[in-house]
Amino acid sequence: MTSRRGTGGRAAAKRTRRRGAPHDEYWSGRVTRESNALDLEAGVFTRSPEGIARSLKRSADRSTRRKADPYRSAMSMLVFFINRAGKNLSAARRRNLEAAKGALRRIFGKQPARGRGRSGRSRAARRR
Repeated sequence: MTSRRGTGGRAAAKRTRRRGAPHDEYWSGRVTRESNALDLEAGVFTRSPEGIARSLKRSADRSTRRKADPYRSAMSMLVFFINRAGKNLSAARRRNLEAAKGALRRIFGKQPARGRGRSGRSRAARRR
């Protein structure tokens, strides 16, 4: 039986495999360094949920370079930070950041979608 990889098989794959890409190669790292959508204050994500929300609102309202409305820009930045941190976030820190989402909704006067799961469909629609 022949290998699909061609000559070299596993040995060739081991020679070229890396233990992880340098941080310069991640698109999310580049966005963090080079994005100019919002000018965030230093240490913004280490504050209380209300402090995080107020700071993100201030930054989004002041920005002239954003593409969406201030609420969507602020929420996108918060979600991006949470997703980028991934499994490295402690449970307490994750709770703090998730609470900041609720605080951001309250500050902007938005209501979260109630009765909807991750699919975005109502419970009745999922049963059909």
